[in-house]
Amino acid sequence: MASQEDVFKKLIAHCKEYGFVFPSSEIYDGLGAVYDYGQMGVELKNNIKKYWWDSMVLLHDNIVGIDAAIFMHPTTWKASGHVDAFNDPLIDNKDSKKRYRADVLIEDLLAKQDEKVEKECEKAAKKFGDSFDKDMFIKTNQRVIDLIAKKEEIHTRFVKALNDSDLAELKKIIEDYEVVCPISGSKNWTDVRQFNLMFSTEMGSTAEGASKIYLRPETAQGIFVNYLNVQKTGRMRIPFGIAQIGKAFRNEIVARQFIFRMREFEQMEMQFFVKPGTELEWFAKWKEIRLKWHKALGLGDHKYRYHDHDKLAHYANAATDIEFEMPFGFKEVEGIHSRTDFDLSSHEKYSGKNIKYFDPELNQSYTPYVIETSIGVDRMFLSVMAASYNEEQLEGGDSRVVLSIPPILAPVKVCVMPLVKKDGLPEKAREIINELKYDFKCAYDEKDSIGKRYRRQDAVGTPFCVTVDHDSLVDHCVTIRYRDTMLQERISISDLGRIIGEKVSMKELFKKIV
Repeated sequence: MASQEDVFKKLIAHCKEYGFVFPSSEIYDGLGAVYDYGQMGVELKNNIKKYWWDSMVLLHDNIVGIDAAIFMHPTTWKASGHVDAFNDPLIDNKDSKKRYRADVLIEDLLAKQDEKVEKECEKAAKKFGDSFDKDMFIKTNQRVIDLIAKKEEIHTRFVKALNDSDLAELKKIIEDYEVVCPISGSKNWTDVRQFNLMFSTEMGSTAEGASKIYLRPETAQGIFVNYLNVQKTGRMRIPFGIAQIGKAFRNEIVARQFIFRMREFEQMEMQFFVKPGTELEWFAKWKEIRLKWHKALGLGDHKYRYHDHDKLAHYANAATDIEFEMPFGFKEVEGIHSRTDFDLSSHEKYSGKNIKYFDPELNQSYTPYVIETSIGVDRMFLSVMAASYNEEQLEGGDSRVVLSIPPILAPVKVCVMPLVKKDGLPEKAREIINELKYDFKCAYDEKDSIGKRYRRQDAVGTPFCVTVDHDSLVDHCVTIRYRDTMLQERISISDLGRIIGEKVSMKELFKKIV
C-alpha cells in the first residue's frame, strides 16, 4: 500500500497533468509558494466559492456580501495589530540552511507522540484480536502511559511559551526533545526570531511623495471598516453578518505542502456582528453550522475534527479550527473566532470616528462583538482533491484513477461523446450539448476509444458521461454512465437535464445545513 506521502506526490502530479494547478511562472522555473489554477482548477474553485457564498447570503436573510479593495489606508494595519504583532517564530538549521517555523516543528513533535500511541494500539489489536479493549489498553499499558505523559509535558511547555511569546523557551523545547531538521537530520539550530509576514509596497507617483502601504494579509479588516456603511445603507439590525471572498497576501518564509500554505491565497470570510454578552452563544452556533457545511459534501465525517486554540490571538476570547485529514495529517481548513469588540474599538480609536451601533430596541449605542468564520479557498480545494483522489483496481486487471469530487463541485458536469466520428453522431452529440450548456458545464470528446475517453473523464472528476450511438438517431435515447459506480443505463435524451440536475443541485445540500 502506498504511503500518504507517495499519494500526495501523485496528487500534485495529477493536478498539473489534468489542468487543475500549475506552478506559477513555470517557464521561468516558477516562483516559490505561488500557484496558478488551470482550466479544471478554476471551475472547481469557482464552484467551491459559489457553495460557500450562496450558503451565506441565500440561506440567511441577515447576511450580505461586499468586495473590499486589497489596498487599504496603512493606519488600518496599525489599528488591527498587524504592524506590531503579525509575526511567525522562525528558526534556521545551520547545516541544511533551511528555515522553519518553530511552532510547527513542535506541533509535528506532538503529532509524532500521537502516532506512537496509535502504533502501540495497532500492535496490541493484532495481538489480542476481538478481545482488545483500546480504552483499557491506553489506561494500563505503561509505554502508552509514558508517551501520553511526555506529550502532555511538551504541550504544557509549548502553550506557556506561546502565550508568553518566549522565543528562548521555544528553542529550548526543540533542543530538549532533540527535534532534528527534516533535511539534514542535525540538531544544529539558531535562536528563534520573529518575522513580520506583511508584504509592503509604495503608493504615489514619485519616490519622495510615495507612502508605504501593505498588501492585505487578511480580508477581515475590509469588512470591519465598512460595517457601519453596510449597516446603515442596508438598514441591518444586529445580529447581522457581512461575507466576503478575496485575495490575501502573506510573506510566508516556510511555505510548503503544495497549495496548503501559499504567499498569495484566497479567503472566504464572514464577520457576524452581535450584541455584547451573546458572543459565546453565537460562537457555538456558528461552529455547528460551519461543520455541517463541510460534512454535507460527503467527503467523510471522520475526516473532520474541531481543534481549540492553545494560544488565543490578542483579539479573541474563543477560537476553534475545523481541521481536515490531509495526506500529511489533520490540518486547519477553517477558523471560527470570537473576536470580541477589539477590531471595531481599535478602528474607532485610530480613526477618531464614531462607529458604534445604535440599537433601537435598547435605545442605546454600543460597539458590537464579532464572530468570525474564515475559510481558505485553496485549503478547501486541496481537501476536496485529497479526499476525492482514488486509484482503483478493476476486474480483469485493469485500473483507473478517479476523482470522486462531489458532483455539485465537479469542474465538468457531463461529457457527451459520439460513439464514432461519422454517420451524424457528432452532430447529434453537439445538439445535446447545445441543450444542456445553459445549465451545466459540458465537455465534448470524440478522440480514442470510448474506454479511454471514460478514463479521461474519471481523472478530472466528471460525474456523467453520455454516449450517442446509431440507435440514438432512431429512439432518441443515449447511454449515461455514472463515474463512481461505472454503471450504465439507457435513458431518453429528454430526461438528461432532469437526471443531471438532481445530482448537481446545491438545493439538497443546503437543506442539510439550515
